[in-house]
Amino acid sequence: MRTITIKPAAITHNLNQVKKLAPHSKVLAMVKSNAYGHGVAAVLPALEQADGIGVATLAEALEARQLGWNKTIGLIEGAFTADEWQQAIDHDISCVIHHAPQLQWALENIPPASSATRVVWIKYNTGMNRLGFDAEGVIAAAKQLHEAGYRLILTTHFANADDSAHPLNAMQIQRFTEVLMTLKESVSNDIKGSLCNSAGIVNFPQYHYDWVRPGIILYGSAPVVDKSATELDLQPAMEFSAQIIALQTVHADNAIGYGSRWVAQQDTRTALVSIGYGDGYPRVVTEDAYVSVIEASSNQSYQCAVLGRVAMDMIVIDISNAPEDIALDSKVILWGDAPHVDEVAAHAGTISYELLCRLSIRPKRIQA
Repeated sequence: MRTITIKPAAITHNLNQVKKLAPHSKVLAMVKSNAYGHGVAAVLPALEQADGIGVATLAEALEARQLGWNKTIGLIEGAFTADEWQQAIDHDISCVIHHAPQLQWALENIPPASSATRVVWIKYNTGMNRLGFDAEGVIAAAKQLHEAGYRLILTTHFANADDSAHPLNAMQIQRFTEVLMTLKESVSNDIKGSLCNSAGIVNFPQYHYDWVRPGIILYGSAPVVDKSATELDLQPAMEFSAQIIALQTVHADNAIGYGSRWVAQQDTRTALVSIGYGDGYPRVVTEDAYVSVIEASSNQSYQCAVLGRVAMDMIVIDISNAPEDIALDSKVILWGDAPHVDEVAAHAGTISYELLCRLSIRPKRIQA
């Protein structure tokens, strides 16, 4: 059976780690892209102690409201149309404003004073060069919004926060700090700041400001290049597993799988596992990729290499170091405690975000 097991207790643990790292900031926990593949319904109860959640689309925001989330929801790309702006007002959703049309919608359709939509996250492009006003534009927009009665949070996004030594980080921090000071002096001292994503929370503790915006760190993956999840005391929030469906010995000089990429140098005990890229396991992994096979009677874990090319529905693994009597239906962990999803991502030349978000609907989902 293909299974995705979500561990809400791990998410709560990771949230607490964020709160320890940023004790003086409010937390906007990111649950976009179906909570990074973990499932919004499973994740929201584990984030009860967050001050709010962040989503990418109005549909995601409405889903969270329907699931009973009654705290702040931040729509981090803002409304896409004037109609969405009205829906945000109707459902008490706070929006990012990052370009002129959104500013116009906000000025033409002002929500009630008590509405959460009166809180606007105004986006400043400090160097990521995706969304946001330039320095002059963000100051002008902030003045208009403040005069219209909005409460403002200046926000931006790091381009390289995972690498603390990257020179653009210092430039972005300086630009953000200068504009925030200007806004406080020339518009309102009540304007708040939000600079740090997961990596920024770890690497730039002196710049947490009023709100931090953790994402991947909540799900147990390391957001920085020089520290592992273990070093950051993070717990994986997902275990992705399957089962052995067949056992066989591949004789020396015989190849395995599409493309005959792997050739046995000697007789090799192998197992077929009911998982593949149709489920979300990456098709292209290096020869260093491995899984953990759990021997049922002892619960002992055995590290087994992935052999050859990953297919849509199955992979082949080397069970030479597992017991001779390893059984059909033995549990195989694709990622979880070991291997960690960060390791699998490295073997596939990608990042954990992608692996988690592109899981298919085929595996059964349960909660631990």
